[in-house]
Amino acid sequence: MSGSVEAPLDMVADHGGSLTRAARLFPGAPQPWLDLSTGINPHSYPFGKLPASAFARLPEDSRLNELVAAAARVYDAPSAAHVVAAPGTQILLPLVAALVAKGHAAVLSPIYAEHRRVAALMGHETVETEHMKYVKRANLAVFVNPNSPAGSVSVRATLLDLAACMKAKGSLLIVDEAFMDVQANRESLAPYVEAGGVIVLRSFGKFFGLAGVRLGFAIGPVRLIDRLRAQLGPWAISGPALEIGIAAFADTVWQDAIRRKLKEESARLDAVLTQAGLEIAGGTSLYRFVRTPYAQSVFRSLGNAGILVRAFDSDHDALRFGIPGSDEDFARLGSALSHWRNSKERDS
Repeated sequence: MSGSVEAPLDMVADHGGSLTRAARLFPGAPQPWLDLSTGINPHSYPFGKLPASAFARLPEDSRLNELVAAAARVYDAPSAAHVVAAPGTQILLPLVAALVAKGHAAVLSPIYAEHRRVAALMGHETVETEHMKYVKRANLAVFVNPNSPAGSVSVRATLLDLAACMKAKGSLLIVDEAFMDVQANRESLAPYVEAGGVIVLRSFGKFFGLAGVRLGFAIGPVRLIDRLRAQLGPWAISGPALEIGIAAFADTVWQDAIRRKLKEESARLDAVLTQAGLEIAGGTSLYRFVRTPYAQSVFRSLGNAGILVRAFDSDHDALRFGIPGSDEDFARLGSALSHWRNSKERDS
């Protein structure tokens, strides 16, 4: 297919957050690392003390049911029956990719690399493309909405039309809404999944800043969600994850407040990046996307200063910056960028 890239089966692409890899790349970097390479909220949800039973006993079905019902409310799913919980959306990727017969899979670029890799591992002839016409021909189509790293948002009507097209030919659309929480579900397809043709993925850890909890959800037609639930089996979600998820989903006051805070801090980050002469090309309030011919120079300079940002093997002019979590972190980033800019100007 023109304008497409085939996915290597054995490639597990680095997608940020690996300080072990950063230490290998920049062995002399000062510690501690300031990790801005992910799109994870730096202000984690402040859950309280967990009951000892969450660790000592097998997870109770009643608590799982409560978690799923809470997720359905927060994500605007039609009902709890349309939602299944998993230990992270990564676990769901191969299960969802196997819901349709092996055939052509198209992932709309740019996209999280694991989608195309996992689709290929599940036997699909997989391509990454920027052209909608190729997506419409596929047995399995994958979107990320809002997109990462660019932060662009596909409008709901466009994706619903695509879902209807996929349903009509027995195919499936996957929409990964990992960053939808910051938009309070605007343009989410979760309320419309029972119409068929679509599975929505939602990540708990990014918005709530608790990636290590490993909690994610699939939202879709009941018959497909039942299949996923059966494949995951009993006790897929740990006791601690159940308790944290239930508490976080119930705390709508915190959710509203953190959306406001992240919006303010992403604007503050824009100012820091612009001051360094970097062009803001997109993003969400969990990360900012920068495009510059000096991307590799910025990446190396910040890495040597103990600051890890996201660079891209497939796009050497792109960088993604997560949100610094404190005044000190903002100052450290600003100082490092000022040092880079001064060095660049001396070398010019």
